[in-house]
Amino acid sequence: MIKTIVTGLFICCAALSCKSPKSTVPENMQRNVSESMLDSDTATVYMDKELPAKRSIGTLFEKMDYQEAVQCYLWALPIVAFAEWQRVHQEVFGAGSNDLVYYNSYEDKLGILTANATTPYIISFIDLAKNGPTVIEMPAGHTAGGLADFWQREQAVIGEFGPDKGKGGKYVLLPPGAADFNAPGFFTVPCNTMNVFFGFRALDPDSVKALALVNGVKIYPYAQRANPTPTRVISPAGKKYFGGQPHGMAYWERLNAILQDEPVAERDRFFMAWLDNLGLKKGKSFAPTERQKKILMAAATAGEQMAMANSFAKRFDSVYHWADRKWDYVLLLSDPSQRAQNYDEFFQRASYFFEAVTYSKSMITQVPNVGQAYLGAYEDQDGQWLMGGISYTLHVPANPPAVNFWSLTVYDAATRCLIDNPQRNADLSSRKDLIRNSDGSVDLYFGPKAPAGKEKNWVQTIPGKHWFAYMRFYGPTAAYFDKSWKMDDMVRVKE
Repeated sequence: MIKTIVTGLFICCAALSCKSPKSTVPENMQRNVSESMLDSDTATVYMDKELPAKRSIGTLFEKMDYQEAVQCYLWALPIVAFAEWQRVHQEVFGAGSNDLVYYNSYEDKLGILTANATTPYIISFIDLAKNGPTVIEMPAGHTAGGLADFWQREQAVIGEFGPDKGKGGKYVLLPPGAADFNAPGFFTVPCNTMNVFFGFRALDPDSVKALALVNGVKIYPYAQRANPTPTRVISPAGKKYFGGQPHGMAYWERLNAILQDEPVAERDRFFMAWLDNLGLKKGKSFAPTERQKKILMAAATAGEQMAMANSFAKRFDSVYHWADRKWDYVLLLSDPSQRAQNYDEFFQRASYFFEAVTYSKSMITQVPNVGQAYLGAYEDQDGQWLMGGISYTLHVPANPPAVNFWSLTVYDAATRCLIDNPQRNADLSSRKDLIRNSDGSVDLYFGPKAPAGKEKNWVQTIPGKHWFAYMRFYGPTAAYFDKSWKMDDMVRVKE
């Protein structure tokens, strides 16, 4: 017999050791490789002449199912994130399908993946299977928002940049496969999924007027339009939560639950076949065997590690904004449909939706002075992960390329949420009273202790934890797109 060693798709922490001499994964995200890795992943496969030996058939199927499970983990990242956040709305906040959750304070936003620390969020998850066609009634005023399906594809723009142009209007959301629907006076939005994300911001600088706009939004089933139940505005009220993908078996449980509610798109039929091998079958209860549980647990660990590498050490073409800097493009999706010429953007989608939620066309604008631009920093000047026990500086030259404002936000690498520091601050921006240099530039500081006299320009990091940062430009100017304005890397302060 000929003996062959077949290796699987498992990625261990050491595989990216060029990034850091000790570990490339934040300490509180590491898994014990010997405990999480399938025993059969490097098991020997025996051949009987040109065919696998009978005793190796089971090993080959385990390898096949494991590889399928890992890819299904990466495929499902966007829908699992929304499904878990929806569960938080329902079970932690007590918000129903026709309610809004108002994330206003720093504490409110601590469980949202890469939340913007400077702006309130008003969010609802609408269940069209429960409601049927559903109305969103927007008041007139300065609002900006949108709708996304549960694969996080933009469905419609609402508010000043939508068809109501900020004058107010009624939108009716239609479930997938809905028959022709005649609703005079309504903006009609056919939806790809039964569950829909709705989010918006009240842009009026007057806080009283902004709150009135929030309270003026109504969500109700179209069938109840004559006498709708009032929409509630609910606050997280200090409740602890996490709105990202759960770990381990909970990941697959959340995926199973949401897939039972959603239609299967043509592009996803192969993945559904793979899940069928793993005990996750549409229309049937999720009761994996012990063998399947072992595979799913190992795949969740490997998939999460691969997702970290795919997000924090992107290997796509032209990933850095400046060729000689470490600032990469957070968003590499070419279109909200997540489709490029000849292929769907599987890895670009996984990269973004592992670390963030929600996506719109305005976030990938190529038109100066409109939309937003996002750059991410995961490494220092020397290519090492940013570490909470080390102090860093960042020099931001004068005249940052943003018509409206710029903002730098620090996130915990393990949770991808706002850093939960004693300072209760994760954000430095042009809207704040920063200490500026005589030439208009700004020096920012990050570390466990504030540099003397520079407290206004400092974000506190946590020893023992890795972190990363987003630099947002609101209304990026031509100097951003032609790269004539250049920002430095994070520089480690020598003790």
